[in-house]
Amino acid sequence: MTPGNGKRVVVVTGTDTGVGKTVTAAALAAVAQGRVTVVKPVQTGIGGIDPDEPDTAAVHRLTGRDVHQLVGLAEPLAPDVAARRQGVAIPPVADHVAQVLALMPDHDVVVVEGAGGLLVRLDAVGGTLLDLAVQLRDLLPAEAALDVVVVARPGLGTLNHTELTVAALRYRGIEPAGLVVGSWPAAPGLAERCNLTDLPRVTDVPVLAVLPEGAGLLPPPEFVEAAPGWFAGQRTR
Repeated sequence: MTPGNGKRVVVVTGTDTGVGKTVTAAALAAVAQGRVTVVKPVQTGIGGIDPDEPDTAAVHRLTGRDVHQLVGLAEPLAPDVAARRQGVAIPPVADHVAQVLALMPDHDVVVVEGAGGLLVRLDAVGGTLLDLAVQLRDLLPAEAALDVVVVARPGLGTLNHTELTVAALRYRGIEPAGLVVGSWPAAPGLAERCNLTDLPRVTDVPVLAVLPEGAGLLPPPEFVEAAPGWFAGQRTR
């Protein structure tokens, strides 16, 4: 398993929305060993006449892994806003933590994909993915570990956004396990090439993987076969 081995929860967050968290979660699930499941605490944007494909459905399509979506909301907004506009109550982060912990006895790896960035509110009382990660760290059984993976864009602006995300994690006592570049272009420009070197330099967090643009459109067998290569040789600082 990348980034670590053994029984663990891997929390996947991003520097923003649309950075490649779902494909990263799928890639991590594809390369994990043992009994693996993927959890999406809150999914938005799945209503209306042209709903988005739920992230858990995309992960299952690409990898065949077991998936769990805990809350689904119609509008493509931050979860607390979408719930308020929809007029529904959503559970607090602590309830999501309890459901993740309940999966641990029957799984070796639980991948948890956030919504948007690290500080997007997942409930109506201000709970964020960062709060979820902190609670998991404090409540996981002794034989299990927590990894937090930060997914970043390759282009301009990514250094600032990634440093801010890493700083927020460290402020709460969580050292990120690594960075993933979520969508590497087929023809990278100067900014992308420099950022690939500078991301680990400015954050002091290793780059675990570089995922090619369009990876989520691969046929499932090709995705599963290719995923280990995206991680191979990428542990750079």
